[in-house]
Amino acid sequence: MASYGYSGNDIVYDDRAATLDSEEKKYHPYGEENKHAVPAHEDPFGDEEFAEVKYRTLKWWECGMLMIAETISLGILSLPSAVAALGLVPAVILIVGLGLVATYTGYTLGQFKLRYPHVHSMADAGEVMLGRFGREFFGAAQIIFLVFVMGSHILTFTVMMNTLTEHGTCSIVFGVVGLIISVVFTLPRTMKKVSWLSVTYSFISIFAAVMITMIAIGIQHPGHGNDATVDTNLYKAFIAVTNIVFAFAGHVSFFGFVSEMRNPADYPKTLYLLQFTDTSMYVVVAVVIYVYGGKDVKSPALGSTSPLLAKIAYGIAIPTIVIAGVIYGHVAAKYIYVRIFRGTDHMKKRTFLSVGTWIALVTVLWVIGWIIAESIPVFNNLLSLITALFASWFTYGLGGVFWLYLNYDRLFSSPRKIFLTIVNVLIFGIGGCLCGLGLYVSGKAIHDDSSGASWSCANTADA
Repeated sequence: MASYGYSGNDIVYDDRAATLDSEEKKYHPYGEENKHAVPAHEDPFGDEEFAEVKYRTLKWWECGMLMIAETISLGILSLPSAVAALGLVPAVILIVGLGLVATYTGYTLGQFKLRYPHVHSMADAGEVMLGRFGREFFGAAQIIFLVFVMGSHILTFTVMMNTLTEHGTCSIVFGVVGLIISVVFTLPRTMKKVSWLSVTYSFISIFAAVMITMIAIGIQHPGHGNDATVDTNLYKAFIAVTNIVFAFAGHVSFFGFVSEMRNPADYPKTLYLLQFTDTSMYVVVAVVIYVYGGKDVKSPALGSTSPLLAKIAYGIAIPTIVIAGVIYGHVAAKYIYVRIFRGTDHMKKRTFLSVGTWIALVTVLWVIGWIIAESIPVFNNLLSLITALFASWFTYGLGGVFWLYLNYDRLFSSPRKIFLTIVNVLIFGIGGCLCGLGLYVSGKAIHDDSSGASWSCANTADA
């Protein structure tokens, strides 16, 4: 397969591309606005000129809102408790610092995508670097991570329903309700339709919910938290660190998002919109809720107010609890779907096989997510486990690997390259550290915690 990269406004072909005939080199008909169109044979979705289902329709800001809705969801709800565990100064430094590193790794991910336009998933990226083994290994890791995140959204939905109804029925029933709703909203095949849910409902709802929580806690002042630093231990501190990392854990979906953009070269604008929005919101929300909520602030943070206001906040947060999970579910199903139908007419037509396969994939993946939610019913512990296993690499470690791969033949060609090589090796090391220590503390937390029983009607699912 020929390899393509971007340079300025031109597509740069490697030597093998010179053998392509004129038909293979034709660009997709995006219109004059897109001068960075991907060659038809390199695109994950093929030539869409006469397709019934068109995937490459996202404007850069629509993609940005998708990424914001995906990222600013469950992660922000665990940050106040992370500040309580770490202290104000270390927590703010970590939120800002990890946000900056996530911006850099997101940028290198985008450069990798532009160099290899056929990459639609982490599995495709793994194949570029490591062949068949890389494809299967990265693909398995990606789908497991996405399904675990889907499970965390069902778990949060259960917490929300328990709060709203004061445990009106068995928690497993609420989990099933969340499962059904999630399946229904994941049924559209294109990101374009999901993006409007993100813009209209998800971001607005989480913003409104955390604003209500901040105002309510500021008025009620249930606790007092102004410790610049706190006495802690490795176990408690690193659980908090993994929760901060999870708040930036959207990178696993970025290849798929960029693949559905009209103009992939606009990706940096999308990334900067996301990272400025999420980092600034994280700092403000985490600090304010901790300062007025105190060291005993809950996770998810919406439960830190009075019972009535907690119900109001959770009620307003319903769209983001559902839709952010739907985005992850859509990415998971789309990865398998593209792998099955890539290069076939089923990809761009509404056939019985294509529609039936999509519905089956969505349903099976959400059922697995529901099983995970019932099996690990403690919010912080579930976030910590999936962060250690996967987000440590997808958000951080692999960013360094992508840069090193793209520049492997000139790692020490100049002082600037030497500096960047050191930086990216350190980023790879950060991923390894987060993974190793994170697995230890999350495994210990799940083993020691007795606050929630698996598959229990009486389980509160609170941290």
